[in-house]
Amino acid sequence: MTDTQNSPAAEPETVAPEPALRPWADVQVEHRKMLRLAPLQTDRATGTRPLRFIEFGYAERSNKQCSLLRLNVSLPGQRVRKEQNHLDVWVEHDTRRVVFEPESGLQIEPLNRGIGRFLMAQAAQWAQKKWPHYRVEGFDLANKDALNEDTRLRRDHVLRMQGFDVAYADAQHLKGSVKEVQVGELLSQWNTEKLQFVEILEAAQMLQQAEQNLEELEGKLRKQDEKVTKYKREDAGLRFTITCLVAFAVFQAGLLIWIATHR
Repeated sequence: MTDTQNSPAAEPETVAPEPALRPWADVQVEHRKMLRLAPLQTDRATGTRPLRFIEFGYAERSNKQCSLLRLNVSLPGQRVRKEQNHLDVWVEHDTRRVVFEPESGLQIEPLNRGIGRFLMAQAAQWAQKKWPHYRVEGFDLANKDALNEDTRLRRDHVLRMQGFDVAYADAQHLKGSVKEVQVGELLSQWNTEKLQFVEILEAAQMLQQAEQNLEELEGKLRKQDEKVTKYKREDAGLRFTITCLVAFAVFQAGLLIWIATHR
């Protein structure tokens, strides 16, 4: 009998199944709304914060296995990287969990204008409508955000204001993480003093008011131009009069000198 016959049958190797690819990778935002970034005082870390209007877009997809909310903020006249101002909310129905992407965390431009809290609030509102009993999976925080103390504090403040629990494994606050939380415990408010929705009618009224203000300014400028033109005419007349008086005075002085020398 050969060794092969004596040896037990070789067990087949187990191959780990590949993770299922999520659908809707190419979905683009389908619904758009206007947002108003309120003018704020200049910030020491992030610079000037003028009045600005931006575009908020979103798309939704759902099937038996999962659901997706894709959020995006566009800045007219300014290009940002693909991963900036973007948030995906994935709901996995078999495990009853909610996952936020990108895994590296929200990357917002411009900073300190309320956009990050707004996106997270929209995500919370959407998830709480149907799945308040699901769990938001915990995740690690990016170390790069902890290198600057102001950036770290701002990030942690945003997360805590939205209902997340931020914890650190070290005294230097470098190894941060967010604990798992139930969807229903998230907070769906944002700072409306920094950022507001602008409806179409409201936008039209704002344009109308701006046009009226421009017309008023143009009227004031015309009046100022008329005053300046009037003052210029008067100034030219006065200059001519003064020139004539100086010439007459010089003539009189010369005449008197001539009379005095020819007597």
